[in-house]
Amino acid sequence: MTKRKFGFALPLALAAALILALGVSTGSARTQKKAAALKAAWMYVGPHNDNGWSQAHDKGRLYVQAQLGSKVETTYKELVPEGPQTTQVIESLIRDGNKIIFATSFGFQPAMVAAAKKYPDVKFEMATGTAQSANMAEYFGAGEDGIYLSGMAAGAATKKGVIGYVVPFPIPEIIRHANAFALGAQATHPGARIRLIWTNAWLDLGKEKKAAQSLVAAGADVLGQNVDSPATGQFAESKGVPWVGYDSDAHTFAPKQWLTASIYNWGPYYLRKVKALLNGTWKTNFYYGSLKDGMIGLAPYGPKVSAKTKAAIARKKQALINGKFYEFAGPLYDQKGKLRVPKGKRLTVKDLYAINWLVRGVIGSAKG
Repeated sequence: MTKRKFGFALPLALAAALILALGVSTGSARTQKKAAALKAAWMYVGPHNDNGWSQAHDKGRLYVQAQLGSKVETTYKELVPEGPQTTQVIESLIRDGNKIIFATSFGFQPAMVAAAKKYPDVKFEMATGTAQSANMAEYFGAGEDGIYLSGMAAGAATKKGVIGYVVPFPIPEIIRHANAFALGAQATHPGARIRLIWTNAWLDLGKEKKAAQSLVAAGADVLGQNVDSPATGQFAESKGVPWVGYDSDAHTFAPKQWLTASIYNWGPYYLRKVKALLNGTWKTNFYYGSLKDGMIGLAPYGPKVSAKTKAAIARKKQALINGKFYEFAGPLYDQKGKLRVPKGKRLTVKDLYAINWLVRGVIGSAKG
C-alpha cells in the first residue's frame, strides 16, 4: 500500500510520530486552496482501496470533491481501529478544522456520540449506527434488498444446493443480510442451504480465504460474502467456484467466476449533506437509502449468470422498487422451524436493526 501524507503541514518527524501514535494512515484530496473551503472528513475501518466497503465510501468522497471543487477540502483516515483510538482520530480531524465527519463503521459509534456532545459546532454523520442528536445524523441503506437479488444469482448457480457465506460479526446488520441472501438463493433454488463462517473481522484477508476454503471443503459449490475484501473471490476463482461479492464491483478479482454483488452508491447522500452544511440547512436525520432512490444497486453480471436468471432478478428488483414484494414479509420461519413473522406481517426497519435470528435453511449460529 502506498504511504499517504497528512492533510496538513507538519515536520516530517512529528507526522511520523502521529502516524505511529494513531495507528492509522491518512490521505487527502485538495483543490486550489481558498479560505472559505469547507473541510469534510471520512473515517474508514479498512484501507480506502480495499475493493469493498471502504472503497465504496471513498468513491462517494471523491464524488463530493469533484462536484464541489474549491468549495470543499476533503480528507480521509483509513485503517482506523474501533475502540479508544477512534477518539484520537476524531480529535485530530477536529483540530485540523474539519466541520463535518463521516464515520463509516458501526464500531466508531461510541466515540462519535461522545464527540458530538463535546463539539456542538461540528456535524457528525454515522453510517450503520443507531444514535442521533442535534448535530449527529445516522445513515445507511437497504443493502438487504440488493443482497436478496444477488442471492438469487447464487441460488441459480448452485448445483448441490449448498452455498457458503463468509460473514464478519454476529450483529443485526449482518444477520439481516445473511437472511436476505438465503431467501434470495431459495427463490431460485428451493431448499438451498446457506452455510456461514464468522471471521470476527470486517477485513482480514487470511481469515476470509481460510473461511472460503473451509466452506468449499464442507460442500459449498457457490460462495458469497458480507466481508470487505475480495479474498473470497480470489479463492473462488482459483477453484472454479462461482462467487457473489459485496459493497463494490470486484469482478476483476474473479473474471470467470464473478456473478454480481449488492453495491452502495454513497455519493449523492454525501453531496447532499455537505451542500446542506455549506448553505446552512444541515439537519440531523435517519436516512435509509433504497433501490428506488439509487443508494442500493447491483454490480454488472459475470459470464455465468444466464439470461433467464437476469430476467428473474430484474422482475424481482422492480417488485421491490414498486412495493409489490418484500423479502421480510411473513410467513418466515427460523432455523428451528419456529414461525417468526406471521403471514400478513412485515418486519420494519426498526425490527431489522434488532434482528437476532437466522431464517430456515441457514447453517450456523446467530451468536457467531
